[in-house]
Amino acid sequence: MSEFHGSASRSSTPGPDRTPPPATRGKGLGQRLAELRGPDVPAKALDARALAALAANPGCRRRAILDGAGVDKARLASALGAPSGFGQSQFALTRGNAFEARVKADGGAELLRLAHARLDPGAEPPEGAAVPDLTAHGPEGRTARTALALREATRAGGWTLLDHPMLALDVAGSLAFLEPDAVVVHPDGSWSVVEIKSFPMLDGAADPAKVGAAARQAAVYVLALEEVAARLDAEPEGLAGDSAPAPRVRHRVLLVCPKDFSNLAAASAVDVRKQRAVTARQLARLTRIEEIAEALPEGTCFAPDRPSEELSAAVAAVPATYAPECLSACELAFHCRERAREADAVTRLGRPLRAELGGLATVGDVLAAARGESGDPDDPAVSALRRAAALRAEALEGAAACR
Repeated sequence: MSEFHGSASRSSTPGPDRTPPPATRGKGLGQRLAELRGPDVPAKALDARALAALAANPGCRRRAILDGAGVDKARLASALGAPSGFGQSQFALTRGNAFEARVKADGGAELLRLAHARLDPGAEPPEGAAVPDLTAHGPEGRTARTALALREATRAGGWTLLDHPMLALDVAGSLAFLEPDAVVVHPDGSWSVVEIKSFPMLDGAADPAKVGAAARQAAVYVLALEEVAARLDAEPEGLAGDSAPAPRVRHRVLLVCPKDFSNLAAASAVDVRKQRAVTARQLARLTRIEEIAEALPEGTCFAPDRPSEELSAAVAAVPATYAPECLSACELAFHCRERAREADAVTRLGRPLRAELGGLATVGDVLAAARGESGDPDDPAVSALRRAAALRAEALEGAAACR
């Protein structure tokens, strides 16, 4: 499982009157995020799926600050009275872990065989591949140990399997530590991401929607690996070695799934160049976490044990960009949908429609523009609405005349 580990420190424990945390202006980002999360509330680990969802909705400051602070959005949604069923079931997690363990058994022999067959058939067979120990203290230590293992494997040549390496990626000013299922180093020194999923591959093909989600998740790992490769390539020659090739991160990842509902493994090479480009562009557009935190009222706290009125005010202090797609990607979607309905916002009707309506932000504005009660007639959106309203009225009149 991929993880995002917050590096913020905890603040002091509040008294029994549950006084809001003190103002944090001028404090370090880590302490600020810890106080937003709540005193003694541990940071919620996020996987690459969540980061991909965040990149898919870069205008949502609410998700950006909650994810950056490590807030448990599922608990927060329940405390707000809008629990969400988003997430994997325990059965799916258990089945997925068992399948992953089977694929990685015997030093990852089956996994490497699939990588050789699907990604690099022209290379030598992966006999006696190296599986380095990546154990280290804390996410920072594991990240450094992973970088060292990647450098050594690149210099050594041959096949190397890194089981659950730790990668770092800057996300809107907050450092994310990600843990892909595996990374394979090829004999030519290139690196490939491996995604192991529990959904089946039937007759060599899997559900396109699930494959797309896996590709977006893998794209996050590819971006993180590219940052590692850039740092290794920039090292002094004395460390990297004159003969070591510049590390290359492959944009074709290995997707491994159960074959036809069995415990046998099937694999497919998935090109994630498009997803990687989109994710990189969207993550670059995210407002930096410190800017969002600095704009919040002093004393803002998202701790789920606080009164619902206080939590509602805290959440409302951060602008959200709700769209129907959020229902399958965010635990707070039900809460945000209700607020969008209360505000009569057109965003709840979908991003494509919202883009077509220009400056008309509410359903009331749209209806008033269609009826000719408001809006600039030269505005293309207003003109199209009035034309549509006229056609509708004409059609209704024709239908009534035929009765």
